[in-house]
Amino acid sequence: MKKKKIDRRAFLKTLGVGAAATTAALYGCGPRNGGPASVTPGEVPADGMTFRTSSATGDRVSLLGYGCMRWPQLPSPADDGNPIDQQTVNTLVDYAIAHGVNYFDTAPVYLQGFSERATGIALKRHPRDSYFIATKMSNFSNPTRENSLAMYRQSFRELQVDHIDYYLLHSIGGGKGIETFNERFIDNGVLDFLLREREAGRIRNLGWSFHGSQEVFDHLLTMHDEGRARWDFVQIQMNYVDWRHASGRNVNAEYLYGELAKRDIPVVIMEPLLGGRLSRLNDYLVGRLKALRPTQSTASWAFRFAGSYPKVLTVLSGMTYMEHLQDNIRTYAPLEALTSAEFELLEDTAQVMLKYPTIPCTECQYCMPCPYGLNIPAIFAHYNKCVNEGNVPKDRQDPNYREARRAFLVGYDRSVPRLRQASHCIGCNQCVEHCPQSIDIPKQLHRIDSFVEQLKQNTL
Repeated sequence: MKKKKIDRRAFLKTLGVGAAATTAALYGCGPRNGGPASVTPGEVPADGMTFRTSSATGDRVSLLGYGCMRWPQLPSPADDGNPIDQQTVNTLVDYAIAHGVNYFDTAPVYLQGFSERATGIALKRHPRDSYFIATKMSNFSNPTRENSLAMYRQSFRELQVDHIDYYLLHSIGGGKGIETFNERFIDNGVLDFLLREREAGRIRNLGWSFHGSQEVFDHLLTMHDEGRARWDFVQIQMNYVDWRHASGRNVNAEYLYGELAKRDIPVVIMEPLLGGRLSRLNDYLVGRLKALRPTQSTASWAFRFAGSYPKVLTVLSGMTYMEHLQDNIRTYAPLEALTSAEFELLEDTAQVMLKYPTIPCTECQYCMPCPYGLNIPAIFAHYNKCVNEGNVPKDRQDPNYREARRAFLVGYDRSVPRLRQASHCIGCNQCVEHCPQSIDIPKQLHRIDSFVEQLKQNTL
């Protein structure tokens, strides 16, 4: 069907963008969005998946990649501590492969160390040439050569493979920057070992995932430019908020993508939904997107954004629910790239979101387990959800105060058991160094706890 062209100014004016976004619109209440219920039902194409070809190795990779950090979990762990629901994982993997998804990303540290095993069990039931497996060198603590190589070899055993298609140096840029990178991969000879493993064919593509300073990012690209290490791909955090408004120590994705595209390095995208927040917009922002595409989910806009850039090889999504897997397949089977006006709408949406005092947590679980039992991601998720839904009252003069106060407190007790709430944080700071978003976690927990106490005592 031929689409009508629309002037961007008229397009945005029609949707009430920019100055028209009032405080009431930002914090309005009503039907809530997010979770499986927010997914729009419809036919799931079996043969329409969009594929991208790697300029490094010629791999034909599905634009939708499966992130294996959020596999569905059992009500209680198995006897060996494994929390993963293997039967449901098998079902999800079977469905994904049947609908064209062929890239699966895991790591030794995901899901208490059991993600690789569950992923390997599910994929082993399919022909080896029907999928690409990605895993990582997650040698964050005690990165000796012996420990690092043991982790590498364990990945082969857990995944039940004789080669790894995409192998990453995990979360480059943290700690003390280049010094930490050298400690993890250069001084111990681990990078040289991995380069030899690529030459031997046991690694088909070698790359790295990035959370950190521009200095470290540029340093690794200089290694590529000078021939000290040729990178086959790089994984970055990219979404329509982080494109120009990255928080913490992260670098704007516009710069990261641009530098990789200049070098013709394939890009793998993580956090396209910013930890789910871009699928849980408030009613005002959802309404603007629905005015353009009433039958498509809020999440589909974020996935279309990430997929619209040509050097993106695959976009990872941690799909715990079948509904989410089906919705993402619809979005990429096939991809309909964003128009210029839609890009502008999403940039305006990002600017509106920056007005919310949310915590930039992506629920990656790297801060867990907390030695004092706190469920840090759940605490932040509840707080952010209430902010987006207008259930964080500023004071008792707020006409919505009583309703918002009750919604926040009741929801807090329901979503986070009391023994795992923010009041139990002692400020040990063990979680801070592990956060890819550079959140001062104890500070935010104490802020939330103080807010909760004020709500309970009705002294806000």
